Amino acid sequence: MRRRRNNQAMYFVVGVGLVFLLIYLFSTFIMGAERKAKSVVADYYHYESAQDYSRSWELLHTEMKTKFGRGAFASDRVHVFNGHFGAETFSYEVSKANKLKNWKMEKDGESFGTAYEFEVRQDYHGKYGHFAFVQFVYVVEEDGEWRILWDYKK
Repeated sequence: MRRRRNNQAMYFVVGVGLVFLLIYLFSTFIMGAERKAKSVVADYYHYESAQDYSRSWELLHTEMKTKFGRGAFASDRVHVFNGHFGAETFSYEVSKANKLKNWKMEKDGESFGTAYEFEVRQDYHGKYGHFAFVQFVYVVEEDGEWRILWDYKK
């Protein structure tokens, strides 16, 4: 009788351990990519809201970096958001991810096997009052790192 109770307790502990292991593996390998992609988007907008445009530029995909050199990107961002809008900082919200297959940045561009789409709402308070700006952001893996792209299809 005593041996049977010890075996039942051992089976219970092993079973609970397996459940936790499966949850960990699922969250790491299945949900991990989505979480990492969202983290890159949050980092990007954190840098943008702090006017650290050089660091936000680093999170762009190579395709985006070819469109904007680091200096031009930073000066454009300062000119538009700080100059025209008169906003010093902004707050932002990042939506849940929408997983896309074979997404393209441009109509005739490269197809990315998996992309995560996020809707980002930025709230500005500036010299022209309060306004919101919504941008769709796409995140793909490039050389083992998650990087940001924007949609240029017409």
